[in-house]
Amino acid sequence: MWIYPWDIIDMGTDKVLQELQEGAHVGGLSVATSYHAGRFLQPRSPGRKVYFPEDGTIYFEPDLRMYRDSLLKPQVSSLLSGGKDPLRELAALKKARNFTLNGWTVCLHNTRLGMLHPDACTQNAFGDRNFYNLCPSNPLCISYLGALVKDLTRHYALDSLELESPNFMGFAHEYHHEKDGVGLSTYGDFLMSLCFCPECRKKASAAGADPGRAQESVRKRMEVIFERDVPLGDAGFVEKGIDGFADDPGLRKFLQWRFEPVTELCRVLRASAEPRTRIYFLSLVTARAWLQGIHVESVSRECDGLVVCAYDSTPEQVYRDILDAASRRVPGKYLAAGFRVFHPETRDAADLTRKVQQAVRAGADGLNFYNFGLIPRSRLSWIRESVEAASASGAAK
Repeated sequence: MWIYPWDIIDMGTDKVLQELQEGAHVGGLSVATSYHAGRFLQPRSPGRKVYFPEDGTIYFEPDLRMYRDSLLKPQVSSLLSGGKDPLRELAALKKARNFTLNGWTVCLHNTRLGMLHPDACTQNAFGDRNFYNLCPSNPLCISYLGALVKDLTRHYALDSLELESPNFMGFAHEYHHEKDGVGLSTYGDFLMSLCFCPECRKKASAAGADPGRAQESVRKRMEVIFERDVPLGDAGFVEKGIDGFADDPGLRKFLQWRFEPVTELCRVLRASAEPRTRIYFLSLVTARAWLQGIHVESVSRECDGLVVCAYDSTPEQVYRDILDAASRRVPGKYLAAGFRVFHPETRDAADLTRKVQQAVRAGADGLNFYNFGLIPRSRLSWIRESVEAASASGAAK
């Protein structure tokens, strides 16, 4: 189950483990180790019902020697003041208490570092920096994340690292109080998310693409959108993938190259991690992954597994998404399905059980649930029922 470190600090390690193991029948924790800002309603916290985490901070004690060659430096959350380190406490307990311990690590979604280092951020076709999204092409970002992964896996006994956002991000819903009066569709959002920073331009050119031509095409497409009274529709846009740009060879070639930085970053992070720690690519629906520069088959080769977040989905859609991921992963690589136990997207225990059963039927090896501190205690029983149903089928691992 995904969990925030402030839940562990507020509720205490023993209470958390008891609720997870006895209440939810969950066999492992995925603890946030690096995270972004937000506002979180905490229904079970004894100390704070609303929490605002600091943007772009880490939740473990770093070995700063690991970052000597990195211009980007980690900042420890003030939550860990006074020597608190819930990740280390859990690592010391996992063998005796019989649970797996995973690090849930946000990579390139980091507004704090983006504001400090604008040149490390993605840059849209009009030259504006996206401060919330560090660029996977940028050597500064690659160096920092390599050090972060090395630090975590060397100094903490983690079974896996789940890498969230080691990729290009979308335009919408990545910052705070966003305003879009145009009403961008998926197509417009995608165009606004494309990066033409100096590093992307240099690397794309070296690979034989023409980023200048692609950038001009994107500008012209966006100007059409900006002048319309009603935005362009995008029926079938996602399903076509980059083939939807077959009539624009310059842009299509650039989009084909755009997969390389994400794949290469995954390769670097796998090499940076200790061999004993598995590296999982987190939070993708494989049919939409191309929008963020993710080539699923290539990422699957570089990582040890995939975690597909089947959040706001019907049981039928869960089955299709997990089946698609299973067909694209490298044979033998791990595949997990992630579920958000929020209402009304998950209506009750029976609804969650149906979704879990469909995921297992489609080929999921593991199950992740979101999120320990954000849901009422009573919903832990929903998870328990779904896990028991999956275990009874003999298919869950």
